[in-house]
Amino acid sequence: MDKLTLYIANKNYSSWSFRPWMALTGAGVDFEEVLIPFDYPGGNPDIKAVSPTGRVPLLKHGALKIWESLAIIEYVAELYPDAGLLPRDRVERALARSVSMEMLSGFRALRSACPMNIRRPKGKIALPDDVDADIGRIETIWRDLLQQSGGPFLFGAFSGADAMFAPVVNRFEIYDLVSQNDTLAYMETMKAHPAWRKWEEAARVEPWIVPEDEV
Repeated sequence: MDKLTLYIANKNYSSWSFRPWMALTGAGVDFEEVLIPFDYPGGNPDIKAVSPTGRVPLLKHGALKIWESLAIIEYVAELYPDAGLLPRDRVERALARSVSMEMLSGFRALRSACPMNIRRPKGKIALPDDVDADIGRIETIWRDLLQQSGGPFLFGAFSGADAMFAPVVNRFEIYDLVSQNDTLAYMETMKAHPAWRKWEEAARVEPWIVPEDEV
């Protein structure tokens, strides 16, 4: 089989890159990582040379290129059906896809007001009113799935659905957005995952600063 190459951007800021990277790493899937920083005002030309959208993440598998976080996770789940990226149960797979798509397309108020930033010291900021609705909906998703599965991850074992919400865990923590015990417990579970720790360690020593993401 041709090797998998995952192109990503800055680990400190790139929520979209974090998702497939954590999914593949957490599932034990072997891949080569290529980091192309977005530290150019007009966009890094190296990204545009690789990606048809001019953005990352992008997975290259032989001549095939797959972009968008969820598409990458789904593709690798098909390549490695025993890796646990999708639940085995049909109903749970449908739920995992539903909440992953909701994360992919929704929660714009939260994402806009609170950029992911691994290095940011914890502290509150002034927030638009509509962020509260996003926070409440995400907590409901987590609570319902954890109650159904028994935890510690959304579908029991770690899966691609957890990886899709990984940047939210960082946002909830660094902007001090949540206080419910079950939410905090799930966040601690995610932050203790070896894949999370590996990403965080690398993010903290990156040299790049992106001013617009330093809220």
